[in-house]
Amino acid sequence: MTALPPEFYDRPVLEVAPELIGCTVEHDGAAGVIVETEAYHESEPACHAFVGLTPRTRTLFGEPGRAYVYRSYGVHALLNAVCEPEGVGAAVLIRALAPVAGLDAMRARRGAAASDLCSGPGKLTQALGISLADNGSCLSTGPVIIRARALKSGSPAVVSAVRVGITRASELPWRFCLADCRHVSRPRPVPLSA
Repeated sequence: MTALPPEFYDRPVLEVAPELIGCTVEHDGAAGVIVETEAYHESEPACHAFVGLTPRTRTLFGEPGRAYVYRSYGVHALLNAVCEPEGVGAAVLIRALAPVAGLDAMRARRGAAASDLCSGPGKLTQALGISLADNGSCLSTGPVIIRARALKSGSPAVVSAVRVGITRASELPWRFCLADCRHVSRPRPVPLSA
């Protein structure tokens, strides 16, 4: 599987977020398939870029295909993929992975059972050893790399739902999950009515 090029991310965040489902994140000898994402855009108040360009948000407004890693609640580093053209603040939060490689390293870092290694944005960064030092790095060349989906017939079944863990713009259906996947974070997604 080849690394996704920066051009993949140079599109609307709401196109990129569901298309990352099924891609693989690699870092420090461990990897997992993306099974859950959330989109964030400067136009809505849950996005860090909503406040404009600051030292913290500089990466969000930078080149597409960069890692935006920030600390949440002073505890967890969270991984995002910067999207849209440079100057637009938008990113996809990687919310959950299905572990596929480096399980011993993941368990050592997380101290958790295999079924719970990467079922949340803070859990997956801990399991893969991703830290604030990875902020601004290129997702095509590393150290954090996102690889294209493995070649299979058809696209994965993706459901959309409202985002979780936020208080502003929480009604937006910008959460994307692999359908019926046990590795997604809680609460489990409730698909939107057609």
